[in-house]
Amino acid sequence: MTMQRKPSYPIDPLFIERWSPRAFDAKPMPDEDLFTMLEAARWAPSAFNIQPWRFLYAIRGDQNWDRMLCQLDEFNTSWACDASALVMVISDSIMPGDETMNRPDMPSRYHSLDSGTAWAHFALQATRMDYHVHAIAGIDFEQAHREFKIPERFRIEIAIAIGRRTDPSKLPDMLQEREIPSNRKPLNEIAFAGSFPDGAY
Repeated sequence: MTMQRKPSYPIDPLFIERWSPRAFDAKPMPDEDLFTMLEAARWAPSAFNIQPWRFLYAIRGDQNWDRMLCQLDEFNTSWACDASALVMVISDSIMPGDETMNRPDMPSRYHSLDSGTAWAHFALQATRMDYHVHAIAGIDFEQAHREFKIPERFRIEIAIAIGRRTDPSKLPDMLQEREIPSNRKPLNEIAFAGSFPDGAY
């Protein structure tokens, strides 16, 4: 890695150490390691404590591995095939009603946010365990809904590839060049006191 990430303010190194490589070592991982990451995700904060996140998973070599891998587009399959596990993050778009509050079922405004927070917990726990994870948006969403019998009210958010890093020389040249931690926008471009500044897109 040629680029060193440097925070502008003191933060836990875990946040800098987390990044999203594509070169994985194509070895199975213990079930317990994956469940530890999922357990961390389980404890994410949630609006009204609804906990809309759900996780479908496949561990390399199990009966679900090929089923999940083939939901990814060709580009992502080309490198995610070497991951140790795959996870699909889905969220319930309906906030269940509450009879004690006289509240019916209604569309949720928070399901994607909450599930994204759970994904962040998952990613940071993986980093703490010396794994790396890479979120994948290139999914055949309609096919995945059918294949895994996902109810219509649930939204597929992302897939996640999990594994140990290996030599990036196994990747195509274009991806080898990108196999470094990406940087982030300066804080003054994303955080504003009061109103949204004109042109701050």
